[in-house]
Order: sequence, then C-alpha cells, then structure tokens
Amino acid sequence: MVYCRPNRLGVNRMGYTVSTKLGHAVVRNRVRRRFREIVRLNSAALTQGWDIILVARGRAVGAPFDKLTRAYLDCCGKLGLIREAAL
Repeated sequence: MVYCRPNRLGVNRMGYTVSTKLGHAVVRNRVRRRFREIVRLNSAALTQGWDIILVARGRAVGAPFDKLTRAYLDCCGKLGLIREAAL
C-alpha cells in the first residue's frame, strides 16, 4: 500500500512502516530492506516533491521481489507519481 502527499521541498521523502503483526524483527527488517531497494532502483522514474509512505501488508513477507516491484510501480502509476519520460 502506498500513501503520498505533495511537499514543497522539490525532493521525495520516503517512509516505511511494517507492523509487528507481520512477524519478528528479522522478518520486518527484511521487508523494510526490500522496500528500500525497490525505491532505490526506481527513484529515477518518480516525479519529485512528494512524501511517500509504503505500508507493508501480510503478503509482502513471502512475495517475490519482482512482484513487489510491479506492485509498487502500479501503485505509483495510479497515484500519478511516475514521470511521463519514464513511461
């Protein structure tokens, strides 16, 4: 799940939230690391000036990396965060 809100800084700020319901610390940290890597690899495709929060759901724990990446890009596309040149 992705939430976003415009900011006036001209750069994107990212936030990651993983509930304790998903598992113990190792599992939560693994999900967080995967989220950070997805954002790092796709940051050039996003427009700047947004506060973006990624919220982990239960399916994120066992999902393959490419499926998480597609879900992230789909959510960003629906929210209008992807630059036209990146399409």
